[in-house]
Amino acid sequence: MKLVFLDAKTIGSDIDLSAFEDFGEVIYHDFTTPSEASTRTQDADVLIVNKTPVNETTIGNASHLKLVCVTATGTNNLDKDYLERRGIAWRNVAGYSTESVAQHTFAMLFYLLEKLRYYDDYVKEGSYINDRIFTHFAEHFHELCSMRFGIIGLGNIGRRVADIASCFGADVVYYSTSGSPEQEGYHQVDFDTLLSTSDIISIHAPLNSNTEGLINAKALEKMKSSAILLNLGRGPIVVEQDLADALKKGTIAAAGLDVLCQEPMSADNPLFDIRDSKKLLITPHVAWAAVESRTRLMEIIHGQIKEFFSAS
Repeated sequence: MKLVFLDAKTIGSDIDLSAFEDFGEVIYHDFTTPSEASTRTQDADVLIVNKTPVNETTIGNASHLKLVCVTATGTNNLDKDYLERRGIAWRNVAGYSTESVAQHTFAMLFYLLEKLRYYDDYVKEGSYINDRIFTHFAEHFHELCSMRFGIIGLGNIGRRVADIASCFGADVVYYSTSGSPEQEGYHQVDFDTLLSTSDIISIHAPLNSNTEGLINAKALEKMKSSAILLNLGRGPIVVEQDLADALKKGTIAAAGLDVLCQEPMSADNPLFDIRDSKKLLITPHVAWAAVESRTRLMEIIHGQIKEFFSAS
């Protein structure tokens, strides 16, 4: 059997993939363009991909292909109708990054909430040396236990974030983008209520017709001027130009983003002009990527391949 990784670099070079050699020959490609894919896939029995498109153009020559494994939850890169016509199975992975994303959510929150960049710079620039008093009060922050924490999207990650926020004593509410009934143990509110009453709004929803452009100028205007917005869902849920305008005008206090509309970031992204770290923190889509999370992901993929061929 021949396994082909089309974009192995998207998993990280620090993750041990040697277990896949249990199945047979393994070919690793760091990245693969659609034009390269038609050649690289032609002898494959199994493809392991993240972002590389899988469609008639890229796998039309793959006469032996039996299984496509996506090293992610999202499967927008798969032409599922074509795979079904060919009788090619596919698998994706959910739930592997819940702890990592929840942890990163609070790392971003506290960086912004407690003005940590400012205080770090204050000390490292020498301003704390020989200061008049032992505490520097120039920047203010508040306790999370006094705040309402609003969550958009209450899936596995959203629930984990809700549970952690509750441990800090926050009043946690959520909005269901799909209109699902209220989940037991969690307080569901409508969208306008979440926007207007939340001190923190954290996005953990998928990208679909209900969520694309959900956080636009109209939504931002309804938020508190002291609010912090976090997006750890998908970039296009937030209209970036509208967010940039809101941050510059002080419509909301700050935003933390781990996802953008275009990744890697484009030079003309309107958020790139905002250099005030008290207003904006952007991390390069790393929330999911704790070592344990990526290791767990590949262990699940390995198990999927083993199960598929054991049942065949």
